[in-house]
Amino acid sequence: MKKVKIKICGVKNTITLDCCSENHINYFGLIFYNRSPRNIDVENAYNLINYIKNIKLIPVGVFVNHKFNNLIEIIKRLNLSHIQLHGDEDNNYISKLKNNTDIKIIKAIGIKDKNDLLKIKMYSNIDYYLFDYKGSKTELPGGNAKSFNWSILKYAKIDKPWFISGGININNVSEILKNLNPYGIDISSGVEDQPGIKNTKKINEIMNIVNA
Repeated sequence: MKKVKIKICGVKNTITLDCCSENHINYFGLIFYNRSPRNIDVENAYNLINYIKNIKLIPVGVFVNHKFNNLIEIIKRLNLSHIQLHGDEDNNYISKLKNNTDIKIIKAIGIKDKNDLLKIKMYSNIDYYLFDYKGSKTELPGGNAKSFNWSILKYAKIDKPWFISGGININNVSEILKNLNPYGIDISSGVEDQPGIKNTKKINEIMNIVNA
């Protein structure tokens, strides 16, 4: 079995990046969504990407229903190879992105029950799925420190590599490693002191579990 990939989402400073590098983490998420406490502007994101340009750590731009032309500008400005779409982006939007860029796309799908897995049929052009807790209309899309019933994924037939997200921390990451076989694990609130404030000790602790 291939070793699971790890993505730390909502990174905002070089201290967190240093910790990600030391732990050989694979991806880090840069969130471009004004309502999120983990939101980052393009220039700060550019500085972080430049900081790790010689490190095998892949930046992932995270967007929620972003205006298409502005999204293209950000992809080009930051030279992004991966983005994550966490809104209501449909296959037309995704196809247009694919036609205008060489971007790899992670599409987030909120899961409440097994019927939500049927949504994977809606996205033929994406490269990865990300299965997350399905929030209410009043909750932010992602980063809510809440989990869904992960057993829904155990025997599911999923046609593309997939990440799992939602309330993952040192107390439950072992459950994923034991019972599921995701391509990647996406962690945000589980390594924070408060929304948007990452704790390097918590990153170290969760990676000790992953690497055990």
